[in-house]
Amino acid sequence: MNLTTARSPFSVSSLSNGDDRKFSLGGCSSYDTDSVASRSSGVFSGYDTLDTPPSYDFYSNTEIFGRAKKSRPSLFQLHSNPQDDPSPPPLYEESSVDKQSPDEDEPTEPPPEPARFGWAQGVMIRCMLNIWGVILYLRLPWITAQAGIGLTWIIILVSSSITGITGLSTSAIATNGKVKGGGTYFLISRSLGPELGGSIGLIFAFANAVAVALMQVGDMEKDVSMVDKLNDIRIIGVITVTCLLAISMAGMEWESKAQVLFFFVIMVSFASYIVGTIIPATPEKQAKGFFSYRADIFAENFVPGWRGLEGSFFGMFSIFFPSATGILAGANISGDLKDPNVAIPRGTMLAIFWTTISYLIISATIGSCVLRDASGYINDTVSSLSGECLGVGCNYGWNFTECMTNKTCPFGLSNYYQSMSLVSAFAPLISAGIFGATLSSALACLVSAPKVFQCLCKDKLYPGIGFFGKGYGKNNEPLRSYLLAYIIAICFILIAELNTIAPIISNFFLCSYALINFSCFHASITNSPGWRPTFRFYSKWLSLLGAVVSVIIMFLLTWWAALIAIGIVIFLLGYVLYKKPDVNWGSSMQASSYNMALSQCVGLNQVEDHIKNYRPQCLVLSGPPCMRPSLVDFISTFTKNHSLMICANVITGGPSPGSVDSAKISTHLKWLDKRRIKSFYHTVVADDLHVGVQMLLQSTGLGRMKPNVLVMGFKKNWRKAQPNNIENYIGILHDAFDLQYGACVLRMKEGLDISRTMQAHGMEYFKTNFLKIFYSLCELMATSQPTTVFQTRQGKKTIDVYWLSDDGGLTLLLPYLLTRKKRWGRCKVRVFVGGEAQKVEDQKQELKALISRFRLGFQDVQYILMKTNVVFVFEDLIAPYRVSSVQKDGQEADETTKDFSWMVSDEEMETFRAKSLRQIRLNEVIQDYSRDAALIIVTMPVGRRGACPSSLYMAWLEIVSRDLRPPVLLVRGNQENVLTMYCQ
Repeated sequence: MNLTTARSPFSVSSLSNGDDRKFSLGGCSSYDTDSVASRSSGVFSGYDTLDTPPSYDFYSNTEIFGRAKKSRPSLFQLHSNPQDDPSPPPLYEESSVDKQSPDEDEPTEPPPEPARFGWAQGVMIRCMLNIWGVILYLRLPWITAQAGIGLTWIIILVSSSITGITGLSTSAIATNGKVKGGGTYFLISRSLGPELGGSIGLIFAFANAVAVALMQVGDMEKDVSMVDKLNDIRIIGVITVTCLLAISMAGMEWESKAQVLFFFVIMVSFASYIVGTIIPATPEKQAKGFFSYRADIFAENFVPGWRGLEGSFFGMFSIFFPSATGILAGANISGDLKDPNVAIPRGTMLAIFWTTISYLIISATIGSCVLRDASGYINDTVSSLSGECLGVGCNYGWNFTECMTNKTCPFGLSNYYQSMSLVSAFAPLISAGIFGATLSSALACLVSAPKVFQCLCKDKLYPGIGFFGKGYGKNNEPLRSYLLAYIIAICFILIAELNTIAPIISNFFLCSYALINFSCFHASITNSPGWRPTFRFYSKWLSLLGAVVSVIIMFLLTWWAALIAIGIVIFLLGYVLYKKPDVNWGSSMQASSYNMALSQCVGLNQVEDHIKNYRPQCLVLSGPPCMRPSLVDFISTFTKNHSLMICANVITGGPSPGSVDSAKISTHLKWLDKRRIKSFYHTVVADDLHVGVQMLLQSTGLGRMKPNVLVMGFKKNWRKAQPNNIENYIGILHDAFDLQYGACVLRMKEGLDISRTMQAHGMEYFKTNFLKIFYSLCELMATSQPTTVFQTRQGKKTIDVYWLSDDGGLTLLLPYLLTRKKRWGRCKVRVFVGGEAQKVEDQKQELKALISRFRLGFQDVQYILMKTNVVFVFEDLIAPYRVSSVQKDGQEADETTKDFSWMVSDEEMETFRAKSLRQIRLNEVIQDYSRDAALIIVTMPVGRRGACPSSLYMAWLEIVSRDLRPPVLLVRGNQENVLTMYCQ
């Protein structure tokens, strides 16, 4: 159907609803002829010109040189009237590359493009070279002699299975989004979070640096005579690593060209070896144990022939496994790849496949051609020697019985590490292959360690390492990290013993592999929508198996090294957990936390409430928490690690809920975290405070994780406040009681929280508020008594509880929770109860028995008499709110109180006279008994809604807590039991 000719009951003009906006289906339409011009000029002519179709720039966090980066319009821009904003932000933000100074006539030249590598050169060849290391040439024949061809294949396949599973996990993680530099550390940290990522990043970088030494020590195990064998290894190793350092620091292009050259040399050496196995053996080679392909040699070498202390399956496995650990060489330079999402999976898996095939072929062929023992003497033939002949060599006319019996044979697979040179058609090519394999592996490790370490340094998870993260040149080369890796390699080269180094780094690599596999498994089971790897050939259960097997093998290889590696990981993990770095990478740990929290919250729906499990879950009307640190800190004292705490802020006068600044919310959460206060922060926007709190009381919480106690600060300036403010304040308490909330009001003398304020605000706060703090300190010193300081030092402070009305036990439960904390643990709790004079002793014993059954541990119970004749202070407080003070022209009292509900009539004064006198007397008692207490907890009076004027109720709260130096907590439960004496 042609849209231009189709009939419709609506026209374009009718859809505009009478305004000047054009009709559009997303961005500029054919009807919007002015929108393009208006958009290019940065001025919007209508609502719809802001709506744009999807764009790559909207989801990218990088800029493209030479053009402005598009910016998606905000919801506020789309929703607001453009005429209300004379200068709305442009749709296309000016990127930093487009900003030029007025003096510049020409655009700045783009930065040089760094070298980028494809999957073959960047990953596959690099991984293959790193896998084809010293073990291939110098230890695989010896391992074949020890374990036999059969078990050697098992060792190879088990090692390749572990690395293959790890390669699948690595491929899955690497294809779950754009991968930057940092290799293994980047993959683990962005998957499991900074805690495990940081620890494994350090270990993996260190293991790669040590692997450089491993390759060089193996490379020097040739016949070289300068000083002695051990020192020759050290001298040549140091010289070689120094040359590799020069190649690495020259740049990735030079390093990549060197790797291609080494790959070619190794291929030639392999060809020379294969040809050598086919060529008939000369007598000289036969004397050294080489006879080309022989079925009986294969049969003998197929079974194990263990020798020495290392003669065991896991002994051989621990020596061979490091040769399979080069699978991450390509991933470690992820920042230098053209397309890491394609290069890492393809190159890594192909490298594992081809190297596994090569190991299997070499172990099988050399085990079919070379004896385990040979003397090397050309005269050791059967015809020239008399006596018994032992071994397969007898079948081919050679008698090596004497050296076999004495265990002094210098040649053969069990004795001669360079058996591949013996078999090769041209022995120097094997030496060149050893040289190329060891140098290429060492070069790859020398590049990998700094690349991983550089990314770790930039994330600033650990102190003192940022110095090594600085990059140089177009490839951002970490030259300082290169020097650090060089120093570590030199230190381990001085050990100069290959079989000692290999098991150590095996544990480090296995630890890394275990975490990579666990990362893939954990990301899969969290079912996070963000886990969408394009590489599909992985299994979460296979990854879990790889992680478990890696850990098991760690202990089977070298248990003490495994314990050291795990101990280092735990130590580094604990440090990052303690420091809590300010990073957010959307890790699977965050997704797992959400899953567990959601599951537990939903599970609470099936848990019925019980008095024994009651916890005071506090909704704290703190506003911005930093504005009322005393209130927040105090409530956190008994809720931390035990119950729910929500700091709430009501914003009045805002245009809409969308006006809440998320950046400010984040600032408040950081403030709470800095003070180690475990609390949520919730903000609502309302017309006034009372309405906002009503919203909080009715909607805050999730399922059974819902507040049951409202906490607010005492309104100190209530006598100077507007009557409506008093009405709102008292109305909040009434609303809490109506909704079955408990309520707490904290009144604290200004200046008591100085130490905590210093911790939160630092010295800048004190520089700007010096006089205020000075006067507060003077006031504290004037009101403090010497006995108070003494009691504080001796830990004899008291928490005085005035349990005057039975509210369900909340008044007693709160001080008990406080005394369980270290800060209040030494305080003695005294309970004061009002009663009749003639029944004091009986009631005292009854109450002691009740508290004892509650198992609170409170022993000090005292009774107070609630009679007084001192009422003038209270009358002064309430005088401004008496009806007589505003009556005019003979107006009747009842009409006045009807219009002004906060006013107090004579009738109301008389009705509540007894209760008023009770509050006055209570203050007198507190002055007498609790002047030096650490905290005073008082049962809050309850005023009936609509019957007790708000000003009178406020006067009660004022008179109870008046002129008291200790903090006063006014508490009222919801009349439901929160304490029980029963076990069920």
